[in-house]
Amino acid sequence: MKTLADVQWEDWQATDPATLVFVVEDHRILLIHKKTGLGAGKINAPGGKVDPGETPEQCAVRECQEELHITPRTLQYCGQNLFQFVDGYSIHVWVYKTSSYEGVPKETVEARPLWCPLDDIPYDQMWEDDRLWLPLVLDNQVFVARWIFDGNSMLDSQIDIIAGDHDRGMRDFTTYAARHSEHV
Repeated sequence: MKTLADVQWEDWQATDPATLVFVVEDHRILLIHKKTGLGAGKINAPGGKVDPGETPEQCAVRECQEELHITPRTLQYCGQNLFQFVDGYSIHVWVYKTSSYEGVPKETVEARPLWCPLDDIPYDQMWEDDRLWLPLVLDNQVFVARWIFDGNSMLDSQIDIIAGDHDRGMRDFTTYAARHSEHV
């Protein structure tokens, strides 16, 4: 499978549900140097796999606590990324943004915090797709994107803008959970 057309998206099941959280304040964004797991060595946002019985919002808060010792006070749903890798692995990522949190970002065994000006995001050190959808997050546009990757290389993509539907994330997760009860 090398193109989006090679995947039957109606029946697609992600191997893992996951989240990402972008903290944005004072014209800057909090990213991490990822030390472990998928994307180790890249710059990304705090996030990770949804645990059984957990909602994406609960996961997003937990992952921020584990990776940076901060607790988001509010989360704004921004969109979803559906990643299919040619080796068979797949991940469904719910994306959130916040400007309100408790604590001070601290380095952990999983991540080292990195504040970047919004006009100087280090896309060349991030996943190849980030430069396509992160600007949507920063512009408050809700999206659903599909991606085909071969390792670190993006082969194909499609991004759909979902005009102002900030409640879609929980509705989609409820549908996802019903279809994939073994994961949640």
